[in-house]
Amino acid sequence: MPPRDSPTARQARLGGELRKLRDRAGKTTREAAGMISTDQAKISNIEAGRIGVSEARIRKLAVFYACDDEPLIEALCAIAREHRGQHWWDEYRGVLAPGLLDIAELEHHATALRCLQPVTFPGILQIEDYAHALFAGVIPRLPEDEVRARVEHRMRRRGILERDDPPQFEAIVHEAALRMRVGGRKIARAQLEHLLSASERPGITLRVIPFTSEGFIEVTQTVM
Repeated sequence: MPPRDSPTARQARLGGELRKLRDRAGKTTREAAGMISTDQAKISNIEAGRIGVSEARIRKLAVFYACDDEPLIEALCAIAREHRGQHWWDEYRGVLAPGLLDIAELEHHATALRCLQPVTFPGILQIEDYAHALFAGVIPRLPEDEVRARVEHRMRRRGILERDDPPQFEAIVHEAALRMRVGGRKIARAQLEHLLSASERPGITLRVIPFTSEGFIEVTQTVM
């Protein structure tokens, strides 16, 4: 199987963790390759997340690297068992940018989430009309079919908060986000009502930075 052009965030994480274990053990890619009867190029591709690795090989490498962190090994094996087409966001592969799919994947596996968004609300707390207004206002304009796909993808991400075991979620926004009329007065009001309802659910914490706060400066890096 040829190497992946764009590994997911979790695939890259799996490879990165294996690379860190090898480095800590002081082993070379040649030694690791010899341990699992492969070549150095394959080890490099595994560590870059470009190709998969079996659970058996993960455990064999863990022993070779003298890693006794069983929870870590189990977590890496869990990633190795995942495959494309297994989850709902795979339906958008080739339709939306890989980074958007990574967000959905990471949220799905998270046990806790914390985000800071100064002028808009977090995606998983947005209503459909609010999300549509945001995406429809992107410059340069997005094709309408991509706007629809992005909105649908964002709405499906909200499912993590409706699970039996939702992650703890803390959102920090600026008062500016509460006051901007994204999409018009009617949509802004509906969004605020949804936000209020969501903030009352167990496990969801919403914090607002007021205009009067002198300790917060939002810095956006500009490349000239």
